[in-house]
Amino acid sequence: MLAYRHLFHAGNFADVFKHALLTRLLVGLARKDKPFCYVDTHAGLGLYDLTHPWAQKNAEYRDGVALIWERPDAPPELGPYLDAVRAENRGRLRLYPGSPRIAARLMRPDDRAVLCELNRDDCAQLRALFAADDRASVRNQDGYQALKAYLPPRERRGLVLVDSSFDQSGEFARLAQGLVTGHTRWATGMFALWYPLMEPPVMHAFERKVVATGIRKVLQLELSVLPERWTATLRGSGLLVVNPPFGFEQEAGPLLGWLWRALSREQEGGVRVRWLVPE
Repeated sequence: MLAYRHLFHAGNFADVFKHALLTRLLVGLARKDKPFCYVDTHAGLGLYDLTHPWAQKNAEYRDGVALIWERPDAPPELGPYLDAVRAENRGRLRLYPGSPRIAARLMRPDDRAVLCELNRDDCAQLRALFAADDRASVRNQDGYQALKAYLPPRERRGLVLVDSSFDQSGEFARLAQGLVTGHTRWATGMFALWYPLMEPPVMHAFERKVVATGIRKVLQLELSVLPERWTATLRGSGLLVVNPPFGFEQEAGPLLGWLWRALSREQEGGVRVRWLVPE
């Protein structure tokens, strides 16, 4: 796990997918006056320099955020995400905000964030980034342990983002178990679990694990920019959202449709929005 560095992948199409949906979840939470808590189990650096040699090695952002950040025809639902990207850049795409930075832009003064990062060096940079923000608490610990340590939050409202690096075996099983752990402690909380799209048998097995947990109200969202048979690189990614806010499903379909058309250069792959487990 410690060998993973998201800087190699920052701003790619999977980030665009994940962070665009994240903003809609946070906007939904902010519709009510009561404060919420945002828990990020795998927070990373928080802000990524796209001119860094690691980011430039494969330049994955060129097939991601670079394709859309200046598009004038983006749907209004994408506005909070694009505003977060543009706020870091003036005329030239150089910095990419990670989920903690994006969440902070949408949090209000009484909202709170718990940001967990296991890599010590990355955590130090994340802590420096949020040193002046008293709404955020940065923790150097395993994100799955955070599901036990910080749930339920005192606010009783909020979102948990589980965004594992998937660089070790058994991660799909660990993700499903993490959902059980978190949901057992906070059944009314909102959970968003990111995952990469792999071979169909692997994905079907993961879906069966989630269904078998007995947890209800699980919305599945996926975006693929390459065909299902593609295995050379990441072809797409998904997000499971438990207890999504009202109207999220109706927003997500058109939003992901626009992103697919913008990000799939050959118009391959596709979008899926469905209830894996209904209410």
